[in-house]
Amino acid sequence: MSIGRSFFALFALALVAPAVPAAAQGVALPREAQIGPRPFYLVDKMKDGPLKEKLGQCTGPFLKSDFSIGHRGAALMFPEHSKESYTAAARMGAGVIECDVTFTKDRQLVCRHSQCDLHTTTNILSVPALAAKCTQGFSPADPATGRKASAKCCTSDITLAEFKTLTAKMDGFNPDAKTAEEYQNGTPRWRTDLYATSGTLMTHDESIALIKSLGAKFTPELKAPEVPMPFDGDYSQEKYATQMLQAYKAAGIPASDVFAQSFSLADILYWVKTEPDFAAQAVYLEDRYEKQGLDPGKPETWKPSMAELKSSGVRILAPPIWTMLTLNDKKEIVPSEYAKAAKTAGLDLIGWSLERDGPLNKGGTFYHSSVKAAIDRDGDTLTVLDVLAKQVGVRGMFSDWPATTTFYASCMGMK
Repeated sequence: MSIGRSFFALFALALVAPAVPAAAQGVALPREAQIGPRPFYLVDKMKDGPLKEKLGQCTGPFLKSDFSIGHRGAALMFPEHSKESYTAAARMGAGVIECDVTFTKDRQLVCRHSQCDLHTTTNILSVPALAAKCTQGFSPADPATGRKASAKCCTSDITLAEFKTLTAKMDGFNPDAKTAEEYQNGTPRWRTDLYATSGTLMTHDESIALIKSLGAKFTPELKAPEVPMPFDGDYSQEKYATQMLQAYKAAGIPASDVFAQSFSLADILYWVKTEPDFAAQAVYLEDRYEKQGLDPGKPETWKPSMAELKSSGVRILAPPIWTMLTLNDKKEIVPSEYAKAAKTAGLDLIGWSLERDGPLNKGGTFYHSSVKAAIDRDGDTLTVLDVLAKQVGVRGMFSDWPATTTFYASCMGMK
């Protein structure tokens, strides 16, 4: 049977199959993950070879997998960190779903990728009363001087009640905008606004309730504050880090279901000291390439070293895709020295983020930068994923479209 006929047969069966209720939020999930046509499209676009042949013969069943991590939900086509995005990720089989955590003016925790991204991810500039509270109001582009349009609106500019009045939109902005309305109309062409007409923003507590009801695990990221800490007098980084984990305790979520993340090693070590049950699977997000000149091919630039990270209490390291991959003499994609050293030291790896570079026909951008010469088609998404899973040995993969990682995990028999 062809891939296309297989997909439509499975899709038709899914439409009539009984759903599994997720009672707490009134969301009914299908019995099997609904992966849609995209994974099959990616298979069609792969280079010929054994991997394409194996994946091309895979017709399911497609099941929820902890390998498949919803990066901001399903942010490729849904407004990130919205109820709709999280629900879509669960329907695609994401076994773990991410809420990036930051705080409001009244110290309440909400789900946003950055403390100061409301101007690109919500409709705040269309709400005059709240736009007036932004750290920096909208400034139009000026072609005569070359100045680009700008704004800066932070969750810490407004209260939780005010935050809840906003609507989520696709992340993006128009740098040439003359008006606030034009500025907000900047969704990248390879994404879509089809599902972005009424995105529902989520508090951290609401995300916990929803993700629990969807039967998934949690990976909250403690986002770096963009305001001086302590905030508002005595709200310290430690109080912030404690508050995030306390929410899971209050909701009765076992620590084993929570993969708390931070780019700050200090946050991870604070949890090692104060919350050992959560720290057992806390995730140290790698950004030393940006701040300390880390080179994946030069161990002398890895400070701390992999062994030092492990001995300090770090158990899971989460680098971007490009740091874990390189090209060999045959221009084949293989594990980097960085990735091999992490595994040798006994660190688990989680990668980020698949399906975030847009179309790969021109080699991709940031996420594939170390292997760009070997990337020339969308199907290389699955080639990269296969190297990360089988050769690097990542335990999970963040993806902006979890259907792709769910498809791969099911086809390869991964849980």
